[in-house]
Amino acid sequence: MASTLDLTPRTAVARGVGSNADTTPPVYDYTAAGSAFERATSPDYFGWLEHVRAAAGCTRPVRLAGQFLTVEQSTGRVLDQRHTDGMPDAAIYTACGNRRATVCPSCAQTYQRDAFQLLRAGLVGGKGVPETVAAHPAVFATFTAPSFGTVHTRVIRRHTCASRKRCDCRAEPCHARRNTDPAAGLCPHGRPAVCWARHEPGDAVLGRPLCLDCYDHDHQVVWNLFSGELWHRTKQAAERWLAKLARRRGVPRVEIATAAGKTRKVPPIRLSPGKVAELQARGAVHFHAIARLDGVDPTDPTAVVPPPPGFTTGDLIDALHHAAAQITFHTPPHPDRADGWPIAWGDPDKGLDLRPISTTGTGDVTDGLVAGYLAKYATKSTEATGHTSTRLTADTIGDYADPDGDHTARLIDACWRIGRPTRTPVPLSERPRDHRPRPGFVPAWECPDCGTHTRYAACPVCVAIRQASLDTEPTKPATNNPYARLRRWAHMLGFGGHFLTKGRRYSVTFQLLRDTRVSYRRHEHHHQADDHTGTLRAVDHLDDTTPLIVGTLTFAGVGWHTTGDALLAATAAAMARERRTTGREELAHELGTTPASAPAAA
Repeated sequence: MASTLDLTPRTAVARGVGSNADTTPPVYDYTAAGSAFERATSPDYFGWLEHVRAAAGCTRPVRLAGQFLTVEQSTGRVLDQRHTDGMPDAAIYTACGNRRATVCPSCAQTYQRDAFQLLRAGLVGGKGVPETVAAHPAVFATFTAPSFGTVHTRVIRRHTCASRKRCDCRAEPCHARRNTDPAAGLCPHGRPAVCWARHEPGDAVLGRPLCLDCYDHDHQVVWNLFSGELWHRTKQAAERWLAKLARRRGVPRVEIATAAGKTRKVPPIRLSPGKVAELQARGAVHFHAIARLDGVDPTDPTAVVPPPPGFTTGDLIDALHHAAAQITFHTPPHPDRADGWPIAWGDPDKGLDLRPISTTGTGDVTDGLVAGYLAKYATKSTEATGHTSTRLTADTIGDYADPDGDHTARLIDACWRIGRPTRTPVPLSERPRDHRPRPGFVPAWECPDCGTHTRYAACPVCVAIRQASLDTEPTKPATNNPYARLRRWAHMLGFGGHFLTKGRRYSVTFQLLRDTRVSYRRHEHHHQADDHTGTLRAVDHLDDTTPLIVGTLTFAGVGWHTTGDALLAATAAAMARERRTTGREELAHELGTTPASAPAAA
């Protein structure tokens, strides 16, 4: 009979995953269940649990190996020495930190909560952001890509449901035509260009083209590649529109001091955005953004202050409408398309959605709703298209790219084909040869810079110094092809930007939230959480008597030591997520409010 052991450590608020009281004979240890049983019944099980606690149920943790030295600062004497060979599994586990829910649900949930706190702090304050931002005009904007071909869709003209999350309204026919002529319902390739089906929300054909040959896959992947530049230009155009509006209203420009000690005049109003990129079912990127209006403090340009009086949410909506309709550009020339591809947003009447954000808890679009909505999409990637591969190479591209395959396979093939090298090097056999005699040594001379005597045309010492300085400088891309990044991001269907970005002054950073969490965990057992409201840094508390811990760790691998350990970690993480969800629901029930989308970062 096995000992009755909790599979996860007990906490002050809840029990572990469950108790193991199996009386049946143990299974063989080469299976996952047998390996987990052997680990759970081992004498050092609780020590192993405490050792892997830092991984926090990560699906694929990073294993580190090396040693730790405790050094006395004043003398440099080594007080203690520890090596990972004496620790469980001879390694230290740390969470992978991946944001994708399909890769690691536990780390993705942590990322999602941090994203929620980061985005919401930019609307209502907190986490170092002044609470006065709640009175700033703010808009929730959705920018979508243009149409690259007809796809299956689900359109509801009038909602009668009580909740959009559980919408059961009857959808309109996908693509219906009243023309009774059979030939009018065919595309140029002879395929049906109509669809009378009323698709359900989870229908697998949603986002798939009605005709794969009519769909412009090349244009879509190029648009995904340059969508970040389109967003950047749109933001700049909105700021220019606001600056002109301030000039027409007689609001003077603000003089601020630069780092060089000079002064320059800037517009009295600035745009502070935060956005999340989402891949639609058709594989095109669209952006959900929070745009907030701020003012400029002449004494402290980094401060977040209210905009000048008179600027409202309507002005912000007009600026974004003007920028989305105005900005358009063409990509650089490509051998497949000499004039490039046009890059612009979709139809402003259909593809642009702007809604004011309410920070008072009333209205259709509130701060908590927007932050939870964006944080949810920050942990997703290409799952909506059915593609979940990692970065593709020349050896693996054949498994996913197919010019005659399905929609996703054609998008990946377009990325690989358009991103090919545009300049083919001339073979050595075809290059012109120089038959002139090679020069020999020159007469001996003395280098005026270092004094070296040499018969080479260039001083070898100075050349070596020059080369060493070049080796330390950051290297530039080896190609001037702007489409080369398509191959690097073929697994992302051409989109290579980060899925959550924000303005410098919109809110705090992910690093600050992580540091705060680490400080809280270090002091939670000493009941000192209330005494450390700011970020704690070891460098602020160093003196000559404080010993230093110096670690020399190297990468040892990815993943758990055995399949049984992975089973225990996955079970503990799943149950922990359920406990947190249940706790939030119970707390919301006691307070009589709606459960929040994410708990506090700490």
